[in-house]
Amino acid sequence: MAMSGGKDDGEPMMEMNTTPLIDVMLVLLIMFIITIPPITHTVEIDLPVQNNDPVDQPIVDPVINKIVILPDNTIQWNGTPVSLDQMEQFLIQTTSMKPEPELQFQPAPNAVYDTVDRALAKVKGSGITKFGFVGNEQYRVFGKAARPPN
Repeated sequence: MAMSGGKDDGEPMMEMNTTPLIDVMLVLLIMFIITIPPITHTVEIDLPVQNNDPVDQPIVDPVINKIVILPDNTIQWNGTPVSLDQMEQFLIQTTSMKPEPELQFQPAPNAVYDTVDRALAKVKGSGITKFGFVGNEQYRVFGKAARPPN
C-alpha cells in the first residue's frame, strides 16, 4: 500500500482524501462566478446644475450668514448692502430654516453706535439662537482700533 500513503502493515488509511473535494468545490465556484450575470441595471438621476450667476443665488446662506456694519452706516448681509428692514426679513428667513444657520456680526471699529445698536435690536427681536461676534481681536487695545481683518 505504498500508494495510499499509509503504513505498510496492511491496515486501511483512516484519513479522508480531501483533494478531490477541494477540486470539485473550486470547479463549482468558478462555474457560479461565470454564470452570474453582470450588473447592467442603472438608476437615472438628474443632478442639479450649479448656477454661478450671483443674481439668481439666494442671499440667505443655509450655513453661515454675516452682517457687517461699515463706518458709513452701510449694513452688509453676506457682502450685499441692505437696509435695516431687509436685514430683518433675512433674519426671519433664517429662523424658519432647519437647522438654523449661524449668524456672525462684525461692526467696524469706527461704525456709528446707533446703527450697530439698531441692528443688534433687530437680531435680538428676530429670535436668532446661533449668534456670534466676529473680529473682536481688533479691540484688544482699548481706545485704539487696530486694522480691520480681511
